[in-house]
Amino acid sequence: MIKVGIVGGSGYTGGELLRLLSLHPGAEAVCITSRKLEGKSVGDVHTHLRAVSSLNFESPSPAEVAERCDIVFTAVPHGTAMDWVPELLDAGAKVVDLSADYRLPLEVFEKTYGMKHRAFREAVFGMPELHPEVRGADFVANPGCYPTAASLSVAPLVGAGFAERVVFDSKSGISGAGIAPSQTSHYPNMAENVIAYKLTTHRHRAEINQELSRLSPGVKANFTPHVVPAVRGIFTTAHLLVKDEFVGEIPDKAGIERIYRDFYKDSPFIRLVPTVPSLAAVRGSNFCDIGFEVDGSGDRIVIVSAIDNLVKGASGQAIQNMNLMMGTAETEGLWFPGGGP
Repeated sequence: MIKVGIVGGSGYTGGELLRLLSLHPGAEAVCITSRKLEGKSVGDVHTHLRAVSSLNFESPSPAEVAERCDIVFTAVPHGTAMDWVPELLDAGAKVVDLSADYRLPLEVFEKTYGMKHRAFREAVFGMPELHPEVRGADFVANPGCYPTAASLSVAPLVGAGFAERVVFDSKSGISGAGIAPSQTSHYPNMAENVIAYKLTTHRHRAEINQELSRLSPGVKANFTPHVVPAVRGIFTTAHLLVKDEFVGEIPDKAGIERIYRDFYKDSPFIRLVPTVPSLAAVRGSNFCDIGFEVDGSGDRIVIVSAIDNLVKGASGQAIQNMNLMMGTAETEGLWFPGGGP
């Protein structure tokens, strides 16, 4: 049995990690930390976990957590994980970090997040469909939710060399803003509304550029996020503008489908759908559903993806990474459908 620790378990990702781990036949959460909630029971904070988790929040040192755990998830704010990760690794624990502290090269992180990194370490970028080196790694940086949805949607076509530019329009449920209430998440401001924000400057664009440029150096990416009045999910529309030499020469629907199926042949959580994906079909699951249509003009392919931002976009992908790091089946504890309607 894999012994799991969660550092910073008071938020949505911490609660989701506990929910998913409760379904995992080969792993058990043995420690969850929160200084402000020390001594409180998990069920009193994450009420959906009453009678499911018997843990209480603790405030141990990194060394104490590492001593009790085989692997640790750090689900703390950006800038805080760097105070935990080096000590956990040095004490012998494997780590999956759900913050942004280790997703990017040092210089890119400091420029993107406007802070000095205090304890940089190299990490494997934890998107298993694009990074098979996750398997057996000791330290993985879990990707952001938007980069997961965006990168997976177009990776096969970018890798095939078709893309000159990709324009991403992403719409997220309000849980992506975190558990602390804000003006954006205030019900009267959000209900029956769509809010675009950081139209050209969202920090997740750096991760998207990082992943797409690995597949095709020089490809350009633009990204604008929106919040919609839903609790969970990210619905991404990607406009892939093809290189001049492919205008009018794009493969037909069957040809593009073959490209996707070949690229993702070893990726159990990618589902290619014949129509437009649905958030309802993935909500609560670790699946990423992808659909596409070729523009009749011959210069554009429109790809749509749907994920649950708290599962495939965060805690589910973290457990998928854990499975690979610990040598268990990639799907263990995660192979269940979405909630439907």
